[in-house]
Amino acid sequence: MGLKDKLHELKLKYQGTKMEQTFNALHTFLYVPNITTHSGAHVRDAADLKRVMNTVIMAMIPCLLFGIFNAGYQHYYQVNGVAEFLTLDNFLLGASKILPLLAVSYGVGLGVEFLFATYKKHEVEEGYLVSGMLIPLIVPIDIPLWMLAVAVIFGVVIGKELFGGTGMNVLNIALTVRAFLFFAYPAWMSGDKVWVHGAVDGVKKANGVDMISGETILGTLASNNPTTYSWWDMFMGFIPGSVGETSVLMILIGAAILVLSGIGSLRIILSSIVGAVVMGLIFNWVVSAGVITETSKFYALMSFPFWQHLLVGGLAFGIVYMATDPVTGAQTALGKIYYGFFIGLISVLIRVFNPAYPEGVMMAILLMNVMAPTIDHYVVQGNIKKRMKRLKLKTA
Repeated sequence: MGLKDKLHELKLKYQGTKMEQTFNALHTFLYVPNITTHSGAHVRDAADLKRVMNTVIMAMIPCLLFGIFNAGYQHYYQVNGVAEFLTLDNFLLGASKILPLLAVSYGVGLGVEFLFATYKKHEVEEGYLVSGMLIPLIVPIDIPLWMLAVAVIFGVVIGKELFGGTGMNVLNIALTVRAFLFFAYPAWMSGDKVWVHGAVDGVKKANGVDMISGETILGTLASNNPTTYSWWDMFMGFIPGSVGETSVLMILIGAAILVLSGIGSLRIILSSIVGAVVMGLIFNWVVSAGVITETSKFYALMSFPFWQHLLVGGLAFGIVYMATDPVTGAQTALGKIYYGFFIGLISVLIRVFNPAYPEGVMMAILLMNVMAPTIDHYVVQGNIKKRMKRLKLKTA
């Protein structure tokens, strides 16, 4: 008996039982479902939701691999004062910290999904495949695993299942998990030592500047201290930060995969960049015009070069992988432009005016998730009014 025949036999065995949905989820992970349309007008395509989600996961692999090496690099750099990047020691240390985060994220999240599918007797939804990868990439490397598990349960149950499951959630699941962690366990999500594994008090660089810099470079600037990292380090990702957020180069590779595959919205990505640049330019102009002085607590972040806002923190990662979420984002073409623009603008706005929380991407995206249906509503209504005017002119 071949593998295909064996799987068919198991399918018949579990058909009509509580385990049917669980078996179907495992069976269709690598095999296309044999359910097809036979009548009516349909678009027939080899891609389904699971394949789309797998493509997004592949787009995050560069960030994951870089994050593994960077975790080890940041640790050994603060201990020894010097370190190479592509070494086996860096990889092994990073893998020992990040792979457990992945295991907990997927194990707990998919466990909740399977429980709900079995209880409600519906197919297991594939939406968490992407969220399960996103979550470990946007949290500090040393976060306790039990905290992550609690947050994942909250995000899946309250952020998605409560609204009806995949495709019905209002808020991005990964950001819901991060927001829960931030407000429930703030000491583990911000401060001086959360972004580098095994951070040690009193560790200094050769120039006397603290190795650990709060919430990456933004924490340093919020304290009106100059950053010691070059723009090249920021772009490549050789800086402290959340696991997958530091390397803009890897994020750009992921963005190319998403855009070329038709999954990610280029409108949202570009408009978000424009929004961040516009807000950064406004703040730079305020500084150059002398409206605020160096004694202001906002001076360092306002004078930070506008284009470098795109290289630090989670702005680039959030724009590419979470703002483009097709479920929680705007759906209309014009709405996507407004949606993305305000994400970029609000992100930089929060960075500057809230030094106690020097990163605004999470709150900006969650806020615009809530506003997305309203944006689409007014875009649609505006189109209807335009067409009605044209109709009146033709009939006049």
